[in-house]
Amino acid sequence: MLVFPTRPEIGTRINVTGASGSGKSTFAAALAQRLGFPCIEQDALFWGPNWTESPDAVFLPRLAEATAGDVWVVDGNYTRARPVYWPRLHTVIFLDYPRRLVMWRVVTRTLRRSLRREELWHGNRESMLNALFSRDSIIRWSWNAHPRRRLKFEQDLTDPAYTHIRFVRFTAPRQAQRWLESL
Repeated sequence: MLVFPTRPEIGTRINVTGASGSGKSTFAAALAQRLGFPCIEQDALFWGPNWTESPDAVFLPRLAEATAGDVWVVDGNYTRARPVYWPRLHTVIFLDYPRRLVMWRVVTRTLRRSLRREELWHGNRESMLNALFSRDSIIRWSWNAHPRRRLKFEQDLTDPAYTHIRFVRFTAPRQAQRWLESL
């Protein structure tokens, strides 16, 4: 039987990670709401209008300001951002769902956002044309990143620089949901 940390054990500075389409933003928002913490979405700090990437000189100070407090839930996997907040991090929650589920989610999410013309950050919207045929396709990105995320998590577990961090892995959405409801 798996045992997951209780509310006091997870601490007050939490990072939700996983492949694109795993549900990081949704889970992080639900966790933050349940705990009464602010939720920080790294994509919202990184992406500018017209899908322009913020340079590190802009992105990293934004993230540092957002995580300056002692209570927050961050969602995202920006490895270059780790030096900003991981030294103070209490817990990493890794949504390690099967690739087929993640791909189903990323495709249906992209289709929904595209058809509804949902705005993400700073006027940006996803399009099925880009998702299917672009070199920068979120679908392609998710497919390729899925095994890398798992490998990176395994490396983080044994990295001496991260011994202060509690690592939690959920392998199924029901498992994550039950844990969330138990808080």
